[in-house]
Amino acid sequence: MSTPTQVDPRNEDHGADGDRTFPPSPEFVADAVAHEDLHEAARQDRPAFWGEQARTLLDWRTPFTKTLDWSGAPFAKWFDDGTLNVAENCLDRHVRAGNGDRVAIHFEGAPGDTRRITYAELTADVQRAANMLTDLGVTQGDRVVVYMPLIPEAVVTMLAVARIGAVHSVVFGGFSAESLRARIEDAGAKLVVTADGGWRRGAVAALKPAVDEALQGEGTDSVERVLVVRRGGNDVAWDDDRDLWWHDAFAQAAPEHEAQAFPAENPLFILYTSGTTGKPKGIVHTSGGYLTQASYTHKNVFDMHPEKDVYWCTADIGWITGHSYVVYGPLANGVTQVLYEGTPDEPKPGRWWDIVDSYGVTVLYTAPTAVRAAMKAGRQIPEARSLASLRLLGSVGEPINPEAWQWYRQVIGHDRTPIVDTWWQTETGAIMVSALPGVTKLKPGAAQTPLPGIVAEIVDEDGHRVDPGGSGYLTIAEPWPSMARGIWNDPERFVETYWDRFPGRYFAGDGARLDGEGDIWVQGRVDDVMNVSGHRLSTAEIESALVGHEGVAEAAVVGAADETTGQAIVAFVILTTEAAEGVDRDAVAAELRAWVGTRIGAIAKPRQIVIVPELPKTRSGKIMRRLLRDAAEGRRIGDTTTLADPTIMATIAELM
Repeated sequence: MSTPTQVDPRNEDHGADGDRTFPPSPEFVADAVAHEDLHEAARQDRPAFWGEQARTLLDWRTPFTKTLDWSGAPFAKWFDDGTLNVAENCLDRHVRAGNGDRVAIHFEGAPGDTRRITYAELTADVQRAANMLTDLGVTQGDRVVVYMPLIPEAVVTMLAVARIGAVHSVVFGGFSAESLRARIEDAGAKLVVTADGGWRRGAVAALKPAVDEALQGEGTDSVERVLVVRRGGNDVAWDDDRDLWWHDAFAQAAPEHEAQAFPAENPLFILYTSGTTGKPKGIVHTSGGYLTQASYTHKNVFDMHPEKDVYWCTADIGWITGHSYVVYGPLANGVTQVLYEGTPDEPKPGRWWDIVDSYGVTVLYTAPTAVRAAMKAGRQIPEARSLASLRLLGSVGEPINPEAWQWYRQVIGHDRTPIVDTWWQTETGAIMVSALPGVTKLKPGAAQTPLPGIVAEIVDEDGHRVDPGGSGYLTIAEPWPSMARGIWNDPERFVETYWDRFPGRYFAGDGARLDGEGDIWVQGRVDDVMNVSGHRLSTAEIESALVGHEGVAEAAVVGAADETTGQAIVAFVILTTEAAEGVDRDAVAAELRAWVGTRIGAIAKPRQIVIVPELPKTRSGKIMRRLLRDAAEGRRIGDTTTLADPTIMATIAELM
């Protein structure tokens, strides 16, 4: 692959589709040959390529002799006869290598408190925490639910669970008690680790009360203890037989812990993601393959130099991005990173940019939603800061629109930093498609190129590959190390959800197109899962919450394009006869938004709730969500001839 001719990056260079492109920045050009060598090695022998990455990037207690077992497809086994300890790879080995004094985490709390934690200190904390968990009866294979703010103890908990061979399931702190209960039940959790509360937008958001409520529900009898970090200082109810303070249990635990080796296919975590049935799916990831690809992608996509880089991924650990690119990838690579508890604009606009300058952040990885929010706040805010330390910007969670890409590069990157726009999912575990600075010219809004070792192809309805210029479905044609190993307790659902549509290919519902140069442009979801601010939420789950309200007879939910969040939730609701009498539509909409927030979480609150007399249905009773999406996005309503009542869409359009 040739390196494009160097020109001033501020000059436009139009590609085959007329899209503005940017050549690689000079400091990355030297890496082009190395990246091309990776591509060539992967093309020659893909399993051997991944085996070499695993041996190079990780320390193995028992070296593996088998790289890939695909005989049970689509359930893969990678490095199956090898053993390792994930936490040891993220911590102890860096200390043994003489890097114990290197900062692992610069923690910045929302109220302004800070902590500087070295690799030696983090290793010591994780060893003591591992003993604390063992003292509480947690052993290999037990499930531990983590429901915490973004604080160092959350990272310590995840690594301590991994150290003893147990399985963590992190639940985003914004989820409701009912969502937490459902995940505890499905995982059969033995322990819940939480905090009294966490800081958010200048106030403490309580967490322990949600745990208490969740554990009053059905299916949570497996939980034996609740471990509570004192963070918010808010009052909490206490059960002496079940609850204990983190600081008390931590102080009583022994300080040293010898890490055991576990098989590469030992489960590492379960992470729940929304499903189209309304029931969350527990995506299972194992140890050796996942850590190999998390480390490999973090190192190569971001061109990491641990001895000089300060890296910041703004994701919460409740999502897969936080797992792979806040915890496991950066720590496996021995990188110094920033961990920030709050939101971009607290206590005043510009907090994020102050943090970049304060810690000298060199690599910033964030979501398009955050970029668009910064655009709305005005360029004068980041322009009042230096931001001179930044050398690379990253985008994650959803396709980034070209306007946001350009603003991100121009205003935050001072028209000099490359941007890597990454495509991957909870199920893939790690980055699959991304631009690589120094290899290809960068195209605003394009995911661009499958990484070395990844075979990503766009296919048509019949599963045939499309030619450049064509559109279709984004699939993965060959197994990869960090792929999900299944859905917890539901292997049939795993096959049905991801492998049945195109036999032999992984497909999770994203549409995409190939431009004239063969680069990939992800176009968003083609199924009923929405992507709101990078968070996957199912229409079925939100509809289920709405009809759980006594005043709602029926509901239909769609995702509508939104310039800030990527997609926004719009709900169309039919009220019961009793609830519809003398109704104040605005008051009912506000009540239902709050109801959804309580049942699922604030992230799932619809942007708009429209009270309608009827939903657009075919004569067979199928709801035509395509037409509702037209209405939600303000487009001309499409063909209504198949509806049982063709006039209903005109009525709905008037109510928007």
